[in-house]
Amino acid sequence: MSKVSAAAATSDAGESVEGGWGQPVGAGVVTALVGFTSAFAVVLAGLTAVGASSAQAASGLLAVCVTQAVGMVLLSWRYRMPITLAWSTPGAALLASTGAVAGGWAAAVGAFVVTGVLIVVTGWWQRLGELVAAIPVEIAQAMLAGVLLPICLAPVQSIRVSPAVVVPVILVWLVLQRYAKRWAVLAAFVTAAVGAGVSILVGDRRLEVSALVPTVEFTMPHWNWQALVGVAIPLYIVTMASQNIPGMAVMKSFDYQVPWRSAMTVTGIGTMLGAPAGGHAINLAAISAALSAAPTAHPDPRRRWVAGVTAGSAYLFLALGSAALVAVVAAAPEGTLETVAGLALLGTLAAALAGALRSEQHREAAIVTFLIAASGVGFLNVGAAFWALLAGLVVRQVLKPRGSRRGQP
Repeated sequence: MSKVSAAAATSDAGESVEGGWGQPVGAGVVTALVGFTSAFAVVLAGLTAVGASSAQAASGLLAVCVTQAVGMVLLSWRYRMPITLAWSTPGAALLASTGAVAGGWAAAVGAFVVTGVLIVVTGWWQRLGELVAAIPVEIAQAMLAGVLLPICLAPVQSIRVSPAVVVPVILVWLVLQRYAKRWAVLAAFVTAAVGAGVSILVGDRRLEVSALVPTVEFTMPHWNWQALVGVAIPLYIVTMASQNIPGMAVMKSFDYQVPWRSAMTVTGIGTMLGAPAGGHAINLAAISAALSAAPTAHPDPRRRWVAGVTAGSAYLFLALGSAALVAVVAAAPEGTLETVAGLALLGTLAAALAGALRSEQHREAAIVTFLIAASGVGFLNVGAAFWALLAGLVVRQVLKPRGSRRGQP
């Protein structure tokens, strides 16, 4: 047991909410705001790409907000740790690059359910977790980079379609990157929302007031092998490799030993419950986890769990704005959402490319993986991400020096 876990276990459960609790509460609010504003556009783009209507995409954003909020409150309260969750941003980017799924939106929902099942199984079956962890880092990162590339090209491509809105969005994002990086994506979206408002006032676009009220759109899951292989498996892999495993590492760096089985069970069940409402996947937070787990949240590690509970509570309020965000996006000029999503993922793309090309020995395998994933070309109605992963593993194995093949993945 870590020092923090031991201290938390012996702390008084009825400790007063006095003496500096304002600091972790503030950290929790910031965690939720940063997590939500930095990637909600990616979630909407991903759900829409695989067949969700505007109402279904809004419902999906609402679902992931609520399920991760409940999960954060439960885990942080139970283990007295700042255990923060997030939606799978790499998973949403994967959906955006996958496009239409064989079997339509219902098949995509079925794939989300299976992803949740696999996450739960990973928590209880150690061997499956070891297999995921054994996927070479350069291959996993190359697949993610390939998935992200088409989305990150959107700001450039959208300039040609809607320059009057897209250019100001990019300029605002660039300025905030220099002076207030944390809020750059939020400022870009606000600029896009202003552009949408202008389009409504001077153009023929209309904003339906009824669409501003959050609603839940349930879809009966449908299962087919193309969606399971082309969506569920890649979604599971990127969620585990890019979110859950790094999330555990981030927490460990602050001396928190997150209970693996409980975390996977809560996030897996949350994914399954949210899937019929359109939620794609929830997982441990990775980068944003530090906002609640670092000393800046509170000097005393035993009190930082309040930041996790606060972040979850804040997400419940943010969920109420999901429908309004989708309504604004629907009224915005073409390419606006894609621009915001692409800007939000530039940092992730840079990190993925750096990880993919770090090993000179396996650089060819990483490049093959990257190119196939970026191509978006699938076979047998199975998306490019699956084939990219498979091809990368094969090329890596073929090109591996003879003496190192035995006993290594």
